[in-house]
Amino acid sequence: MKTFNVPEFYRSNIITKIKQYRKLQDPRKKSNLPTIIDFGKVQYYVARHFGFCYGVENAIEIAFKAISENPGKNIYLLSQMIHNPDVNRDLTEYGVKFLQDTHGEQLIPFEKLTTNDIVMIPAFGAPLQLIALLEKLGIQTEKYNTTCPFVERVWKKSTQIGKSNHTIIIHGKHNHEETKSTFSRSEIDSDAVLVIRDLAEAKLLAGYISGEKNQQEFEIQFKGKYSVGFDIIKHLNKIGVINQTTMLATETAEITEYLKQQLELKFGTDNIKNHFADTHDTLCYATNENQDATYGLLDTDADIAIVVGGYNSSNTSHLVELCEKKFKTFFINNANEILSERIINHFDYPNKKMLQSTNFLPNKNNLKIIITSGASCPDSILDAVINKINSFIKPNTTIETALKNLKVYGD
Repeated sequence: MKTFNVPEFYRSNIITKIKQYRKLQDPRKKSNLPTIIDFGKVQYYVARHFGFCYGVENAIEIAFKAISENPGKNIYLLSQMIHNPDVNRDLTEYGVKFLQDTHGEQLIPFEKLTTNDIVMIPAFGAPLQLIALLEKLGIQTEKYNTTCPFVERVWKKSTQIGKSNHTIIIHGKHNHEETKSTFSRSEIDSDAVLVIRDLAEAKLLAGYISGEKNQQEFEIQFKGKYSVGFDIIKHLNKIGVINQTTMLATETAEITEYLKQQLELKFGTDNIKNHFADTHDTLCYATNENQDATYGLLDTDADIAIVVGGYNSSNTSHLVELCEKKFKTFFINNANEILSERIINHFDYPNKKMLQSTNFLPNKNNLKIIITSGASCPDSILDAVINKINSFIKPNTTIETALKNLKVYGD
């Protein structure tokens, strides 16, 4: 896989060596069990896969290339490049400005742009309407387009199934930048597009596939999530499912299989190929690997879990969701949230609010802590988290010794 030119300050001492160890120890990625780095008083169970993915490293390389190649010019990002506050803050410190926030609210009017300005497209892509607007103003966006190649692969699949007259169902969050970008392209590819959030909404949709519910109910239940002119009688007889690449892979698979079954009930198993498109290959490899590695963490005897990443990061939130199935889990964006040996600030994702917990580190010898991060989180931040906790626990093993004695859980 391609190696990217990412700034050194995102690299790490501890995590880099752990990843190198696993690459040598398990080059074919057969095991999803975590790596143990043992400091005596505390052991960290480090996920098999986590951190910067291909798409994020690609975006960061392009962004810093834009900065280095255009001294003195105004450089803008359409919105946050990725959902990590530290990376976005670094870009602003290098002079990059954001034209919109993550909700699409305008921060800087497009009318203030000149043809000499540089505008970068985020890793999530951008709706075609916005790109057309920028091009109308004389702004070229292709040179520094940081769109993830795996997002673009979803768009290609959308084109393929749309041209074969399938209605496109997007498994995603309808207000997420990536889903908005995919929706805008799917509207061109297909006569009808619908976004569904989860299996519960897929089950609601089943009532319209079967004909049990009417158009008026559909328009109320899926308000703001379907394309203009969506007709439940006409557009739910032939469908294909694609996804926002950062959704839970298992849920996308569940939704796809469930909707396929509904069409089999309606049209028969023998005819299903005429009514349902095979779209399994739109799942992102990094999303799959990180989630599979998190399932590997669930097989351990850890005391707590710490998940690091941006609070608006979809892929990170799903790792939190998985860890919470078994462990007391703390979702933080960096080491600064760990205030002391007793106190931690962390994000309650379901309720979208910050919490402060006391006595978050169990009072015991041989403490065991899961640590992982989202696909947009620099490894250097995980180093900082480990070092911060170690500064309180004062382990009796040095980093150098711990790195020499890495092992896989269960060995």
